[in-house]
Amino acid sequence: MTSDSPAARLQRLFEGHRLTPTQRRIAHCMVRGATEVPFLSSVELAELAGVSQPSVTRFAVALGFDGYPALRRHLREVAPPAERAEEQQEDAYNEYQQAVQGEIENLRQLSAMLADPSPVQEAGRLLAASVPLPVLGLRAASSQARGFAYFAAKVHPDVRLLDEGGSMLADRIDAAAGAGASALLCFALPRHPREVAEALEHARQAGLTVVTVAESPFAPVARVSDLLIPAPVGTGLAFDTACAPMLLGRVLLEAMADALPDAQARLEAFDARAAARGLFVE
Repeated sequence: MTSDSPAARLQRLFEGHRLTPTQRRIAHCMVRGATEVPFLSSVELAELAGVSQPSVTRFAVALGFDGYPALRRHLREVAPPAERAEEQQEDAYNEYQQAVQGEIENLRQLSAMLADPSPVQEAGRLLAASVPLPVLGLRAASSQARGFAYFAAKVHPDVRLLDEGGSMLADRIDAAAGAGASALLCFALPRHPREVAEALEHARQAGLTVVTVAESPFAPVARVSDLLIPAPVGTGLAFDTACAPMLLGRVLLEAMADALPDAQARLEAFDARAAARGLFVE
């Protein structure tokens, strides 16, 4: 993330503080709506985070401020002039344009985060080494998991998509672990199903290393993930938009392919089979 992005400033503000689960929920909510938070009242933030107004006040005090007004004033003061100018410009956009502009900012944050490629490269090595490779994504995250699994199967010898919950989910995780899996990739997007957190806890108990793509380091699944790589989601429309998590999934695919010695050969073999079958229209 860029050093002066709203989400980055918030995350630095939270670092080093021992937050309660309720306070982590507030922090998570603030990171998700980083550009709007400096303009919210304590009551509005409490409603957005699903907590009480006194909890917001205690949260601000835990961060070292006299109260929430002091925290909000700090967030406004540290925003650079260019960012404040952008906020004024956004007022001229209609709601659909604002949603697109929000996703553009999310992609900027993702690009800046990738300036340090080591977390993604580590994840790529973990995913490449896991045979089979279970890929989990339920509800809102199911399309992210399915897209990753579709492309991953072209370069990885055994990808197992887990996009349906229920009592058999733990069985399928156990089956993957029993077949030799060493890692599990999870796409976790809000609202977070309780079942996902339970599945990740089960996977860790089964000996799998959990790599998670989530919208924030403060997402509820962070505590049951071994390596969490954040990619923000858009919240400007009735339903969240997830361009950054989708793109991060493709970046992870690239990192995994780089760690697979026979990835190129597998791709070429697939292309040859597709051509022989006339699979695609030219």
